[in-house]
Amino acid sequence: MTTTVDFQQLGGLTGTDLGYTDYRTITQDQVNLFADATDDHQWIHVEPERAKAGPFGAPIAHGFLTLSLAVPFWTELLDVTGVSTKVNYGLDKVRFPAPVVVGSRVRMRAVIAEVTEVTGGYQLTVDQTIEIEGGAKPAVVARGLYRFYA
Repeated sequence: MTTTVDFQQLGGLTGTDLGYTDYRTITQDQVNLFADATDDHQWIHVEPERAKAGPFGAPIAHGFLTLSLAVPFWTELLDVTGVSTKVNYGLDKVRFPAPVVVGSRVRMRAVIAEVTEVTGGYQLTVDQTIEIEGGAKPAVVARGLYRFYA
């Protein structure tokens, strides 16, 4: 569910749990396109038959592919009105605790850890966890930085 707030409300969002996104299924086509875009064609990602005999028993998504889903997931969780610019400012910390097997479903939970004023706007520091449906460990744990300017 999307939380919608006005730019003027951003300063009071520290500690806000935005909840969970909908699940998305990771497909082999998606993995192959990511491999083409990044020139990372490691067999554990793009050779399904070979990957079946590999350490994960199936092809897995690139960690950075899973991480990149934080962008559409983030926009699914928070919409800020009254802004001129929204910027993905970066990441403070990223870990990939568990591989995402192709065919798995993933979703993200986000909690706004901190809101800081920056020149012309606000920076939100967001604890993001991308989890695998039925998984014991998350696929990605990251601290994202997002800026909003009036």
